[in-house]
Amino acid sequence: MKAVIALGANLGDPVSQLENAVLEITKELFVISVSKFIETEPVDAPGQPKYFNGVLIAHTEMKPLDLLHLLQRIEKMGGRERSIQNAARTIDLDLISYGEIFLDTVELTLPHPRAHLRAFVLEPWVSIDVDGVLPGHGEIKKLLATLH
Repeated sequence: MKAVIALGANLGDPVSQLENAVLEITKELFVISVSKFIETEPVDAPGQPKYFNGVLIAHTEMKPLDLLHLLQRIEKMGGRERSIQNAARTIDLDLISYGEIFLDTVELTLPHPRAHLRAFVLEPWVSIDVDGVLPGHGEIKKLLATLH
């Protein structure tokens, strides 16, 4: 199954932390492509340092919740602390989409409920998957065009 994972960090050494997260992910998933990391302004978090964001596309047979738990373990290894919403972080790994699956549980909503509104997800995604589609929302390039 194709999994799209957004990566972000704005504390410590963000680029190294993102690279380490990618290495950890490659131990468990078949990584197809990783975007370049782009520097972005924090969203809904004034006064925070800038973020570095990217997107990774992988193939996996893991169940969506198992994949979420893997990403959370990698975040914890990277020093992620969950305090308040939109807090600055050493690493943030979000499962954006998982094939064509729609899911809405306490732990996980697929596709990610705000991905279609976030240029910091769509821009790196379209750079590695120009024909990418966010289930329920449409083509990534068209979604990105509506944000600019």
